[in-house]
Amino acid sequence: MARDRSSDHFTGPLKRLLLAVVVFCLIALFLVWRIDSPRVERFRAQVVDAVVPRMDWAMAPVTATVQLFRDFESYRNIYDQNRELRRELRQMTAWKEAALQLEQENARLRDLNNVRLDPQLTYITGVVLADSGSPFRQSVLINVGSRDGIVDGWATMDGIGLVGRISGVGANTSRVILLTDATSRIPALIQPSGQRALITGDNSSAPPIDFLENSDLVRPGDRIVTSGDGDVFPPGLLIGQVAQDAGGRLRVRLAADYERLEFLRVLRDHGARRVSTPSGLILPDEPPAAPEPETSEDAPSPEPVPEAVDG
Repeated sequence: MARDRSSDHFTGPLKRLLLAVVVFCLIALFLVWRIDSPRVERFRAQVVDAVVPRMDWAMAPVTATVQLFRDFESYRNIYDQNRELRRELRQMTAWKEAALQLEQENARLRDLNNVRLDPQLTYITGVVLADSGSPFRQSVLINVGSRDGIVDGWATMDGIGLVGRISGVGANTSRVILLTDATSRIPALIQPSGQRALITGDNSSAPPIDFLENSDLVRPGDRIVTSGDGDVFPPGLLIGQVAQDAGGRLRVRLAADYERLEFLRVLRDHGARRVSTPSGLILPDEPPAAPEPETSEDAPSPEPVPEAVDG
């Protein structure tokens, strides 16, 4: 019992002394770390250089745990993406089957109706080399030019919707003015209402619709195609859909993906058939005139007809 009491008698003061030393060291460390002095700064740097590199073993479990959680998160993301890709693949397979059926049906209908496609409207595909890089000039440069037969004014598409028109042709390159450029003016037809309008670029991603005949007949979501007025573009090229901004103004949600313009299709439009005589659309061709009979000097002249005398 005496020993236990003596050990308790020395343990209590020793604990208090140890606690006081720890508190003193922490206060000293805090003060040293807060002193703004070049010498103290060098001392702190030396302490950090001496202690931190040797603490890698202590941080190894934490680093491994963090890396494990990151790998698990990456695996879960890959699993979700794989599942989403499988779902999209099933949808694409269904769409492919539907597209093949529609293509076969379209071919049968064309065969039944004896449809004659326009052989003049062919295309050539070019690669987008660069864009204008300016907010005031919306244009791109493609790697086809006069050597490929490119002509100013031809329409360009990205495979889905209209992108712009050729404006400037070089030997090996051409510049395409986009529909969003401020100088672009495209005559358009809004379906199904049949309203004609003008798509005017304003350097924004959604050009406004101007000079609309009757806006009450147009609804957001209506289809917009080129009208062919003024021989600017061939008729029927898809531009986009009608949209309405926060201010109530009608704009175009472009069908072309302007964020991923990699390849452009240049339509070779050699011009539609021009009608020189309007009556030629309705009246049949006149038969060739019969040749006039030849007259000879030796042939007897017809006898004059006697005039009637009033009696």
